[in-house]
Amino acid sequence: MKIVVVGGTGLIGSQVSALLREGGHEVVQAAPSTGVDTLTGEGLAAALKGADVVVDVSNSPSFDTEPALDFFTRSARNLFAAEKEAGVRHHVALSIVGVDQVPGYGYYEAKVAQENAVRGSGVPYSIVRATQFFEFVAPVMNMSTEGTEVRLPSTRLRPIASADVAAAVAEAAQGEPSNGIRDVAGPEVHGLDRLGEITLALKPDGRTVVTDETAGLFAGMPDVLTGDGGAHLASTRYEEWLKRA
Repeated sequence: MKIVVVGGTGLIGSQVSALLREGGHEVVQAAPSTGVDTLTGEGLAAALKGADVVVDVSNSPSFDTEPALDFFTRSARNLFAAEKEAGVRHHVALSIVGVDQVPGYGYYEAKVAQENAVRGSGVPYSIVRATQFFEFVAPVMNMSTEGTEVRLPSTRLRPIASADVAAAVAEAAQGEPSNGIRDVAGPEVHGLDRLGEITLALKPDGRTVVTDETAGLFAGMPDVLTGDGGAHLASTRYEEWLKRA
């Protein structure tokens, strides 16, 4: 098949593209750096010509409500107009486990708007919802650092390796549209503060973790970020991944 990966040069997109090429597919990595801009529509028609599947793993450059909402909704409008013109038969979107159960968090509300656009597009679809990536832990720690203290809440997560997310997205892209949602998650539940402790135990840098339920992006999050009993659990453990990273 010809498969267009929107956001194809990023963390997930580059891995999805490699897996799909290994599967024998023609892959177009669509991103502003390759001349394809979903916000303006530039390059979309040419990239999607003859495409069977579109995989959207693009991400907003901002976590703030308005910019994120604008990014996901405007991109969706341009994408689906181009997909219908090209006769695309399957749209695969990457989203977040529990995204529709976190009221008041603007970025998640923007992702819900994106999911709604996918469902209402008229293009057969599959939505893969993933938990937070292992690669996200270090940046969250850095954003929550005050001097030598890393202030993190005990919010429960079931984080997952980006490689395992990419594998799930690539699998969906090579299958038939589900017109539904599949949750994927890592094998273990940890508090975010515990993830920080594990990180600094294996890679000490002079900082220590202080549990602070009011600190950072995940403060006050409801207990919905671990996936339910129906989530597919990947095998890669955080400590194993961190030792290799």
